[in-house]
Amino acid sequence: MPAWLASRMSRIGRVLVEAIVLESGRDEMLRRLAHPFWFQSLGCVMGMDWHSSGVTTSVVGALKRGLDPVQKEIGLYVCGGRGRHSRKTPAELMGHAEHAGFDGSALARTSRIVAKVDSAAVQDSFDLYLHSFFVTDDGAWAVVQQGMRGTTRQARRYHWLSEGLDSFVDQPHTAIDGPNRGTILNLTDRRAESSRKVQVGLAREGPDRVISAVSSAEKDTATAEMMQPELFPARVSPPHLFMPAHHDVRPGDVRLRRLHGALAAAADRGPEDFEDLLMTPGVGARTVEALALASEIIYGAPCRFTDPARFSMAHGGKDGHPFPVSVDVYDQTINTLRQAVQSAKLGNKDKLAAVQKLDEQARDLERVSSSGAKIDRLGLDEHIRSERAAARAYGGRTVFGPPRKGN
Repeated sequence: MPAWLASRMSRIGRVLVEAIVLESGRDEMLRRLAHPFWFQSLGCVMGMDWHSSGVTTSVVGALKRGLDPVQKEIGLYVCGGRGRHSRKTPAELMGHAEHAGFDGSALARTSRIVAKVDSAAVQDSFDLYLHSFFVTDDGAWAVVQQGMRGTTRQARRYHWLSEGLDSFVDQPHTAIDGPNRGTILNLTDRRAESSRKVQVGLAREGPDRVISAVSSAEKDTATAEMMQPELFPARVSPPHLFMPAHHDVRPGDVRLRRLHGALAAAADRGPEDFEDLLMTPGVGARTVEALALASEIIYGAPCRFTDPARFSMAHGGKDGHPFPVSVDVYDQTINTLRQAVQSAKLGNKDKLAAVQKLDEQARDLERVSSSGAKIDRLGLDEHIRSERAAARAYGGRTVFGPPRKGN
C-alpha cells in the first residue's frame, strides 16, 4: 500500500465513520461493517482495487489508524488486524475495557470463539490470517475476518454482528463471501444441529464410544436417510459477494441507473448546493461527483451496495482501474466532509444536510432520464476514457506512479 494512499484512506475512513455515527449512531455503523457489499463499497470509495480481496486488510488498517485519535470521543474501537496483530485482539479489548466500561474478559472470549468457529467449525480450506474486532462503549460488536486459500491465493471474508446473535455455532454469520469451492464441512449450518449434539455426547463418553460409532457408521442406514435433501427446509441465505478476476470495470459490474443518478445529481445540484451551501473553496463539479458517491456510503440503504464497482468511480483505483486515483479530488472530498462533520459536532448540521441532499437527489434522478447526465451521453466505457484522459489534471496516481502523457 503506497503511503500517499494509505494516509488518505485513514482520513476519509475516519470522517465517514464520524458522519455515520453522528447521523445514525454506533449500532448502525456496526451493521454496515457486518454487511459485505457496503464494506466492499467503502473500500472502493477509498481508492482500493474494486474487485480485490486486499480491500479487507486495507480498510481494516485504515479504520484502525484513522479512528485511533477519536475512538474515545465516538465510543468505537478497532482491535486486531492482520497476522500477529490479530493475536493481540484479546489484550486490546481488555485495554479498552478499562476506560470504556464494557466487559473486556467476555469480549476477549468472544474474539477467540469467533476465530475458532471460522477455522474449525467451518472447514473450507481457507486459513484465517486477519481478525478485526469492532466494539462500542456499550459492548456491541462486529467482526470482520478473512482467510486465504494458499493454493489459489484466493480469499474468503466472514462477517459477524452481535445484534440478534443467539448462538456462536448456529447460523451465526451475517455473511460469508468468497469463491465457491464445492462441498465443505460447515457445522454452523442449522441442519448440523443433530451432528453437533452427537459430537458433544461422543466426546463425553470417551474414545471407546467414538471408535465404535465410526466402525458401525457404514451400517447405519438411518444416517443415510437423514441426509436426504428434501428433509431440510429451505432457508434464506445471507448476502453473498464474489468479486470477478478482471481488473477493468465493465458495464455488467455497475448498476448504470444508479451511477447515472449520482452523476446527474452532481450536474444538476452540485454547483448550486456546494458552492452556496457548503461554502468550501475549490470544490468543483468533479469533486461533487465523488461526494455524491461518498454521501451514499453515509446514507445509502443496504440494498444499494450490490454493485461495489460503481463506487470506484468516486476517486478511481490504485491499480489504475477504472482510472488512476484522482488525488486532488480525493483531498477535496476529505476536506469537504471533514468541515461538514466538524460543524455538525458543534451543533450545525447544515453542511451534513447538504451531503444528505445530494444522496437524496441522486436517488430521485435514477427514476428519470436526464439529457445532462454524462453517463447517458457517453456510456460507461467513454466515461472511464474521459476520466483517464483527465487524470493528470486531477493529480492522478497509481501504485506505478503518475500516469504518462497520453494515458
